[in-house]
Amino acid sequence: MTQYYQQKPMLQQAKLSNGLTILGEHRPSAQSVAFGFFVHTGARDENHACESGVSHFLEHMVFKGTDQLPAETVNRLFDDLGCNYNASTGEEVTTFYAAVLPEYFETVFPLQAAILFPSLREDDFTTEKQVILEEIAEYADQPVYVAYDHVMQLHFREHPLGQPILGTPQSIQSLTAEQMKTYHREHYLAGNIALVIAGNFDWNQILELASKECGHWPAGETAHPCRCAAPAAQTVVIPKPALQQQHIMSISPAPDSCHRLRYAAEMVSIIVGDDSNSRLYWELVDPGLTDIAEISYSDYQGCGTWLTYLCCDPEVAEENWQAVRKVLDELKTKPITVEEMEQARNLLATRLVSRGEQPMHRMLAIGQNWHSRMEYRSLDDELAALDQVTMDDLQNVIREFPLLLTSTVSVGPNTAIL
Repeated sequence: MTQYYQQKPMLQQAKLSNGLTILGEHRPSAQSVAFGFFVHTGARDENHACESGVSHFLEHMVFKGTDQLPAETVNRLFDDLGCNYNASTGEEVTTFYAAVLPEYFETVFPLQAAILFPSLREDDFTTEKQVILEEIAEYADQPVYVAYDHVMQLHFREHPLGQPILGTPQSIQSLTAEQMKTYHREHYLAGNIALVIAGNFDWNQILELASKECGHWPAGETAHPCRCAAPAAQTVVIPKPALQQQHIMSISPAPDSCHRLRYAAEMVSIIVGDDSNSRLYWELVDPGLTDIAEISYSDYQGCGTWLTYLCCDPEVAEENWQAVRKVLDELKTKPITVEEMEQARNLLATRLVSRGEQPMHRMLAIGQNWHSRMEYRSLDDELAALDQVTMDDLQNVIREFPLLLTSTVSVGPNTAIL
């Protein structure tokens, strides 16, 4: 595969005395610089039912600012500089990120660093609690999210990956500002955070600013035990008579984030269940039998998942679900071909390169890779690893992690057990 960069970017790395890791991928030809703080905490770190949703809630509270930087000031300054900024909370990591023109980096960085340790004022907490409850209610009206939350809880059962990222109305209602402050003190430690920068920047300036704005952060690191889930084959039907479509999701085990076959798993998901030119697409979507028939692969620490999703007319849901089962079963009798493998490889390579052209996407990819595996991989490293996937790898991942319909949730008017 062609080398993407004419001159391979060099990783620049440092660690402050308090444990904050700093990673920089410098590309002078870039027209912007993107940076993000990756905090190693998410839904799976919420160890008690009363904490469910606190990571996501805390993400919101960060933008309420500090005593010196109230929310209005922070947002106005970000907007005045044309900064593209946001945050996200997942099962394992909370990310605060921004992209800006290089000449404004020195102004934006202190703002982003400061708000990671917000005031967490009681009145802000009370106001934002209503926003979170409204967000939960909004997602409860979207059947795809209802299906996803329920299938994750069904599959992972008592495993922390099964906890909803937003929490529940009960957990958010009962959560107190003091509980949030305790959670922040325990998890927002410098050793739990990585600062990642990609694009056009001055490394010496990065180190100077990080030392000044982040060097006083509390040291320490939180343990993150990873254990495998023990899913049991179950099917749950959630009646929603008013819906016009049936939404069916099923999860089965797949390679975890450090598994040797994770690239092969990504290719298998493309071959069998991508939203175009996959086996499920040609069997169900192209003929007009369904609106959506897809398979996605997600890798977590200690666990991975195949997620199969079908969206169609309720009256033909059972028939279409059997067609999905048939496509998956046929992997035993109709092995993946060389042509399918190369098509998937080219598609994934194109996606990697097109995203890699943007500092924002490179920053997010570097941070996620560091969080999951504590290693740096350049875009050329990723392309090389993809290029090394063999037919044996594809066969091995299907044999070791068969695409099954293990834990299944159906949401819609059709209440038949699949």
